[in-house]
Amino acid sequence: MKIITTLEELGAIYGGGLSQASVAKVTKHLTPLYRQMIEVSPFVALATVGPEGLDCSPRGDIGGVVRVVDDKTLHMPDWRGNNRVDSLSNIVRDPRLALMFLIPGSNTTMRINARGVVSNDEALVASFEMDGRNPRTVIVITIDEVYFQCARALMRSELWNPEHFVDTGSLPTPGLMLKAATDEFDHETYDREWAGRAAKTMW
Repeated sequence: MKIITTLEELGAIYGGGLSQASVAKVTKHLTPLYRQMIEVSPFVALATVGPEGLDCSPRGDIGGVVRVVDDKTLHMPDWRGNNRVDSLSNIVRDPRLALMFLIPGSNTTMRINARGVVSNDEALVASFEMDGRNPRTVIVITIDEVYFQCARALMRSELWNPEHFVDTGSLPTPGLMLKAATDEFDHETYDREWAGRAAKTMW
């Protein structure tokens, strides 16, 4: 298998020069229209980096996955999850992060490259109260650059087309995947109790 090892080789394949739109769309802060896109997004993939390597974590929240504070600052509450804290551990040691926002029904995604810090400020976490519960921490994000992504990937995948939705009944359950990864695991109990457990620990 031939491996590309230099930027010159890569350039020879993809050609030189970017389109005007590819360059012009990148800003150092949120424009009003970029803000409009991000404020309606309920889901984002959060990518971080640390000494152990890379991590990409799904984040979702009803009514908007992040709070836009100003044109350079976002707040993202850390709601209940698997308690691995991979993303937070990375941010504490290396502030660099990247975000990709999805908007259901839209083929346009928004991308942000930024730096973050993890805060447990009492007033800040309390400002995200949901069903009487607060997140334990909030990621405070400072934007370095933001832009929208070409829609071709979502168009090719037909991500939002119900006709292409996978029959979830044909997929392995979380319990079965856990059983396959370990020697012994009570997958039936795990799967049976999962929906109720998630409902009680959503926030």
